[in-house]
Amino acid sequence: MSRVETRNPDRDAPGRVIKVDALARVEGEGALYVRVRDDLIEDVKFRIFEPPRFFEALLRGRPYSDAPDITARICGICPIAYMLGASRAMEDALGVVLDAPLEDLRRLIYCGEWIESHVLHAAMLHAPDFLGMPDAFAFAKANPDAVKAALRLKKLGNTILEAVGGRAVHPVNLAVGGFYRAPKKHELQALLPEIEFGIEASATLAKAFAGFDFPDFDYDYTCVSMRSDKAYAIEEGRLVSNRGLDIPVAAFPDHFFEEHVAHSNALHGRMRDGSPYLVGPIARYNNNAGQLSPAARDLAREIGLGATVTNPFKSILVRMVETFHACEESLRIVAGYEEPERARMPIEPRAGKGSGVTEAPRGICWHSYELDDEGRIVGATIVPPTSQNQPQIEADLAGVIARNLDLDDEALKWRCEQTIRNYDPCISCATHFLDLTVDRV
Repeated sequence: MSRVETRNPDRDAPGRVIKVDALARVEGEGALYVRVRDDLIEDVKFRIFEPPRFFEALLRGRPYSDAPDITARICGICPIAYMLGASRAMEDALGVVLDAPLEDLRRLIYCGEWIESHVLHAAMLHAPDFLGMPDAFAFAKANPDAVKAALRLKKLGNTILEAVGGRAVHPVNLAVGGFYRAPKKHELQALLPEIEFGIEASATLAKAFAGFDFPDFDYDYTCVSMRSDKAYAIEEGRLVSNRGLDIPVAAFPDHFFEEHVAHSNALHGRMRDGSPYLVGPIARYNNNAGQLSPAARDLAREIGLGATVTNPFKSILVRMVETFHACEESLRIVAGYEEPERARMPIEPRAGKGSGVTEAPRGICWHSYELDDEGRIVGATIVPPTSQNQPQIEADLAGVIARNLDLDDEALKWRCEQTIRNYDPCISCATHFLDLTVDRV
């Protein structure tokens, strides 16, 4: 339960401290500290205090083939992001190029992950914020049909993961070079009725969410995402920004870096000039909206999205447009699927360095590995989307708080929690993360 405590932090000056002990509907544990003096924000710190998990060290000495299955354990909600990021980097190091049918299967399973992750966040974790409800249970009581449709849509994403990957959580069928087994045609064809439902349901939910009252806040984001010449980038492409950046995947460290900060155990990602940047649905949409399907572009216009999105609270709408697009892509791939001649490309271990990136539901997930002559990992670097977004989350919080200092403690707390949930931050697989302290003097 949340607890609000008001006290004087300084006996010589009036002020108040607000503490929110736990925030539900996100993954992980952390805290937010805000200091306000004379209605001016002096400090904003978004702290993540969960201990490091040392996956990069855990990978050292393991064969290249272990990387997808080990990195999948970083996140149970988006394991494909890590599995395919690791696979891409290993294939880059080993000189492996996949056949087109295997690339289609990878895109299909990633669409499944987008569907289940986006719907879980949008309908179950984020929508209650806009409805003034404490959780999805209250949402379900008020609108059971919407929640039932969302749960069925999320199940579609999980079913795609199972059909292609062997199971919904930490799939076991993905490998460097492709898959251990290619699904049979009839196994994928069985998905068609639910995929058709998913297209309709995602559009219906998007239109319903468009009726929310969105807080008045805009930010001129530096949007960083993947871009592909083939399609709306999900599982392959180069790196671009809305400021003119256009680089190969391997050049990521030349333009971005991570740093330790005293108030958080998580690294903070920044551009080389020290500025924050945005990854995730809004960044993808702003950079690549023209590559969405015609029907997805029509849906975006119908729910009020323009060519670009600058209000972070509307990320819930972008997620539903991407869900609609992922359902359409799933239909296209499944309808045209023919079993490939081989499930996996041949690989000869060798020394090398490789980089890979994919678009996790929350944004770009970058991997880099160095292998020895036997194909064993001697160095690993993984940059997840939430660490990249942390400085931008703090910038958003500063702007939102500055606009809402007239709110009482409970209302300001709610708005801060909602602001953080715009990002669907994947701090860990726990369920609470925020302890909010606002020091007003």
